[in-house]
Amino acid sequence: MPDAKGASFLLDSPGPLVDALRRQGWRVIGPKLGQGAIVYEEIESAADLPRGLTDEQEGGHYRLREGDPDRWFDYVVGPQNWKKWLFPARQKLWSAERSKDGFSVESHEDEWPKTAIFGARACEIAAIEVQDRVFDNGDFADSGYTKRRAGMLIVAVQCARSAATCFCASMNTGPRAEAGFDVALTELETGGFLVECGSDAGAAVLDGLELADASAAQQQAGEAVSHKAAAEQTRTMPANVESVLRDNLDHPRWEEVAERCLSCANCTLACPTCFCSDVEEVNDLSGDHAERWRVWDSCFSLDFSYIHGGAVRRSTLSRYRQWMTHKLSSWHDQFGTSGCVGCGRCIAWCPVGIDITEEAGAIAAEPLAQEV
Repeated sequence: MPDAKGASFLLDSPGPLVDALRRQGWRVIGPKLGQGAIVYEEIESAADLPRGLTDEQEGGHYRLREGDPDRWFDYVVGPQNWKKWLFPARQKLWSAERSKDGFSVESHEDEWPKTAIFGARACEIAAIEVQDRVFDNGDFADSGYTKRRAGMLIVAVQCARSAATCFCASMNTGPRAEAGFDVALTELETGGFLVECGSDAGAAVLDGLELADASAAQQQAGEAVSHKAAAEQTRTMPANVESVLRDNLDHPRWEEVAERCLSCANCTLACPTCFCSDVEEVNDLSGDHAERWRVWDSCFSLDFSYIHGGAVRRSTLSRYRQWMTHKLSSWHDQFGTSGCVGCGRCIAWCPVGIDITEEAGAIAAEPLAQEV
């Protein structure tokens, strides 16, 4: 398939693409139905995809229900994200064995076969790029992350609908992915898929498939799908949120939201960009074997800010404010971008339905007077 990069084609179903990936030796991780939600696990064929399902989401609410049986990707995002594969919840760092000469330490890196993530949405691709700034940043790169990231191929799915919790359009991260993918699929209203090739690696996967060239009208129809999804979004993030939060650290709204917040950390665990972690060291009863593990943590836990003598952020107010101002404001100072991609997971999976866009909007609407 010469000059496939940047070209668009037509495909009847995602099945041949999944089969081509597996024939070429890719492990395919994609959306599946699991425990009443859309989860990301290994798939063997398109039959594993949750075809015919759709979702409804609101603050503190997520439900799957039967949808159009002919639609393959009519749901949005579930509780999981691709972070669980790139930045595992538990990762062994090294182990040590006692010998007569002391301890010998051996670093540990998990096996990582070449892996295709299938069905990534635009906001999720944006989240991966945010995590790249954290873990794959040159001077302080995480070797495990860079290894997994280098061995990854991304098959995107352009969103055809938005959930009520989505606000990616106001974050400029979706619902259409313009880059960051190797192959992108758009499920057309008339049936079938528009296939976009985004890289040489994507072209190699598509080579050999029976694909028809997409016409200009069909490409426009694919873009219209994303425009429709963007128009459905009702939640927005204030454009000046970075400065608003920085200038309103003592706003009374923080007390109001703290009265509702449970400090449960659901928002940070569901978030595709949060990267807080802790280090645990364990040993056997004999003391001859020890291991160090990195595990997910959250700035909402009391002990996360522990420094000798006690925790720095003892109140729920201080922990919620830290999370939100870091995510939407100081993240710009550290990484040159927002830490939020507008996926809405933190809204749907908050047990009490706290809405980050509502909280930011309330502060922006009535900011504190600034001293001259």
